[in-house]
Amino acid sequence: MQWPDRQTPSLPRRVLVLLGHPRGRRSLNGALAEAYAEGAREAGWSVAWIDLSEMTFDPDVCEVSPRAQPLEPDLERLRSEITYAKHIALVYPTWWGVTPARMKGALDRVLLPGWAFRQIEGGSGYEGLLGGRTAEILTTMDTPAFVYRWIYGAPGSRAMARATLGFCGVEVTRITRFGPVAPADCARIGRWIGQAHALGTRLRHGPRSVYGHAMALLAPWVTATRLQFYPMAFLAYLVGALVAADGIPLSPISFWLGYAAAFLLEAAAVFVNDIGDFESDRRNRFWGPMTGGSRVLVTGALTHAALKRGAALALLLSLMTAGALLIQPGVTAGAVVAVYGALLVLAIGYTAPPLKLCHRGLGELDVALTHSFGVLMLGAVAQGAGVAASGPLLLAIPLALAVLPAIILSGVPDRDADLAAGKRTLVVRLGTRRALGLAAVSAVAAAAAAVALRHLGGVEALAGIEIGASLNAIFLAGMIVRETRRGDRARRIDGLLAGALGYILWFCVVPLLNLL
Repeated sequence: MQWPDRQTPSLPRRVLVLLGHPRGRRSLNGALAEAYAEGAREAGWSVAWIDLSEMTFDPDVCEVSPRAQPLEPDLERLRSEITYAKHIALVYPTWWGVTPARMKGALDRVLLPGWAFRQIEGGSGYEGLLGGRTAEILTTMDTPAFVYRWIYGAPGSRAMARATLGFCGVEVTRITRFGPVAPADCARIGRWIGQAHALGTRLRHGPRSVYGHAMALLAPWVTATRLQFYPMAFLAYLVGALVAADGIPLSPISFWLGYAAAFLLEAAAVFVNDIGDFESDRRNRFWGPMTGGSRVLVTGALTHAALKRGAALALLLSLMTAGALLIQPGVTAGAVVAVYGALLVLAIGYTAPPLKLCHRGLGELDVALTHSFGVLMLGAVAQGAGVAASGPLLLAIPLALAVLPAIILSGVPDRDADLAAGKRTLVVRLGTRRALGLAAVSAVAAAAAAVALRHLGGVEALAGIEIGASLNAIFLAGMIVRETRRGDRARRIDGLLAGALGYILWFCVVPLLNLL
């Protein structure tokens, strides 16, 4: 049977109760599962019931590839029920810290690559394919809860929630442990059964708690914001502010208003970029934590309409904070308008029409300028400097050259998708090898510019950067040159990208230490 790449629940409010005790309904777990199912029905959910003790299947993966071993009819049914379940309740005893062998065997056979998960091309990661579902675990044990969780580390629960269900994209919203079972009397067991029933009735308000629901709503926005790229911009902004202050304490209100304007503008730009790059991101086979967008649109975590509203709100708030900065004492309004206005045009114009700079081979230069000259100057003007302040402008030169290699390299994994989507990045326009060559030259030029500014331009903020940045530049350039030997094809280069991002720190941290 051929299964589609991604299984999307088509029946709302359908829960699968999966009983994993080898004695089935005759066990305490059976009573808990039945109580939960009854509560779920009362909550208005349709209930599918599977008792593993009644199923006939080989729990062992005997073939070299698990996909080569045909599924027995009972396992086909289990697969089908998972497909159409929006929520899954797994009820089983914890034996020797983990699940019974029958539960483990059923999941070994059913959660197959290509259906439950898939490997990202290039072999550097995996993607769960059962997203959009939630699950909860009800498990009995004789081990005291404190011992199981804090001494043993809750091995079975962690493995099921993270390494199994979580790996396949299923969000585990709740784990309920009942025990110790051995000394429990009838009254206590009755309370447990009542608790299981109450857990089922809670589905009336959804499978998540109030807190869990709030976190689920927030999580896609945190992902979409791509916070991993903001610390570098903050360091550059802080350096610009310190240069402008020239030893005088920073004006905290102006500082944070300026940074809030920059942060919100970057968030708006990231959201707009996800919208504009949707076709490329959808085609991307080599996406990773630093490339391929946030993927909230590709996975369906957010809709286009929601992300557009988020971009509009972030942009509005950015404009409001920039406006508040204009009226702060000691700030030159014209300088703020000029710097912030340029940042606004370049940030939104990276993807948005009519500029669409990233589609014209200018996106890399755009990012290098905004994350060097742009944020440094915004930090400076927020502390009263003018647009021609030489200190932040000089420091921005090597920083821009250091940022450029990382941005060029980020186009390598995206190359094929960008080409298919009509996005003309430098990697697409020049070819991977020549673009990598440009990145290597820029890395060396950044260190050379820093050394020249320190010794010929007298820029004291760069004192001590010479040896470390130069050695790092040579090492990074060598890594980039070696990467050119792998040809023009798209591929994951996470390690090289991390090295390029780390290289930028020299041009933020050294000035920061000298200015503090």
